[in-house]
Amino acid sequence: MAVTEPAPAVPAEPHAPPTPTAAPNEAGETPGIPQEGARREERGEGGGGGEGSEGGAGARPAPSGRTVRGTGYESILRRQSLRESAARTYARSLPIVPVRARGLTIEGADGRRYLDCLSGAGTLALGHNHPVVLEAIKKVLDSGAPLHVLDLATPVKDAFTSELFATLPGELADDARVQFCGPAGTDAVEAALKLVRTATGRDGLLAFTGAYHGMTAGALAASGGAPDVRVTRLPYPHAYRCPFGTGGERGAELSARWTESLLDDPKSGVTTPAGMIVEAVQGEGGVIPAPDDWMRRMRRITADRAIPLVVDEVQTGVGRTGAFWAVEHSGVVPDVMVLSKAIGGSLPLAVVVYRSSLDAWEPGAHAGTFRGNQLAMAAGTATLAYVRENRLAERAGTLGARILGQLQGLAAAHPCVGDVRGRGLMIGIELVDPDAAVPEDTAPPAAPALALAVQQECLARGLIVELGGRHSAVVRLLPPLTLTDEQATAVLDRFADALAAAERARVPRPSPSRRAPAPVPAPGPSH
Repeated sequence: MAVTEPAPAVPAEPHAPPTPTAAPNEAGETPGIPQEGARREERGEGGGGGEGSEGGAGARPAPSGRTVRGTGYESILRRQSLRESAARTYARSLPIVPVRARGLTIEGADGRRYLDCLSGAGTLALGHNHPVVLEAIKKVLDSGAPLHVLDLATPVKDAFTSELFATLPGELADDARVQFCGPAGTDAVEAALKLVRTATGRDGLLAFTGAYHGMTAGALAASGGAPDVRVTRLPYPHAYRCPFGTGGERGAELSARWTESLLDDPKSGVTTPAGMIVEAVQGEGGVIPAPDDWMRRMRRITADRAIPLVVDEVQTGVGRTGAFWAVEHSGVVPDVMVLSKAIGGSLPLAVVVYRSSLDAWEPGAHAGTFRGNQLAMAAGTATLAYVRENRLAERAGTLGARILGQLQGLAAAHPCVGDVRGRGLMIGIELVDPDAAVPEDTAPPAAPALALAVQQECLARGLIVELGGRHSAVVRLLPPLTLTDEQATAVLDRFADALAAAERARVPRPSPSRRAPAPVPAPGPSH
């Protein structure tokens, strides 16, 4: 594989890993960080400088004339906890202040270096500040081209669209339209749902348990756990926690039969919907790959009933799962594809690609002030081309399979690892309570506290990971596609060390047995 980026050196282990920093509490205060000092600092009264702070002569005037003291990383974290909303997420579990980054590596304001296996929630296909991305951005900036153009045609947009279409499944690319949306994937989901409702004249929607499609109202309505009478929830196949208690091919078959029954039974209460939206691998749902046969079955079910199939590739696209688009594993060609994250090359960009037969919109039916992001399109073109030309999707499939195998070997020595799953470089490790009393053939309950402890132990060792799944008990690995074998080894070593440390610190429940006997059914009536 001809990869031209020099691989960043794997950071050395810190001499003495610090004690993991606790996540802020509900009041937004981080234990161990003096909040009152931060409040004095915010009022310009000094104090609370902390390590690396610049007080006294190092203070700088604020626009209001007040003096904001302390520019060290602890001071920055304090001010963030005071100024930002309670909705912040990553900042709570990852209390670091990145100042430099390259490839897999982030350097914090505290001077520590981290291996980043979050990658902007899957956005950074090439890692941080890849040379081809930086060069593409610099070229646009140096050219004097306008940076904001609404939806006007530009050479930069034309190049991006051409490269995007070159990567799509051929059957779709030959007859596709593209809608540039607002800069986030959730807006592209909204556009896709609006599109199929307009094209079909219908209103209902089929979605799946465990799904995640974004944070705006319509996208949330299609995600797991959100009540919406217009959205019918279908069971997503899950081998480890099968909703039917069977798992494997049988569980996927029952899921498909349930879907057909709801659509064909005139008394099911489900009318023919405007569309079905599905992820080929559920990311936030816990890294759950859909079986390829099941995906093909969903395509047949929807095609036979003239229901548009919408595939959400926001996190799975651009080589992440070992194919350029996750639907390619099954050979499915959807009617609509929702794309964001990696397609912008680290900058905000989101699009919907769909069959021309669905293009029933009037001018202005879907818009957005920032749908013409020229820098994101240039960065995206460079990223798409680099992944395609260097066969990084295939590399992700090969390396991902190797990592999964090593993690499964690790799981054999750690009963708290309930399941290891994923596809390509989209990997999940579900942590469970192995001491819980449950019936035989039943998965132990999730262990979110243990997962959080593992995440914190990882951070203490210079490894950034994310949590997901139903109870935030799945440790997620989303490294860049440029990950080297040496870097993969470093990631696994640090994770194994963190897992062992968190497991040692865990206090097991007093229980005579890991498994409770299966319940004996009550006697039924005599015949």
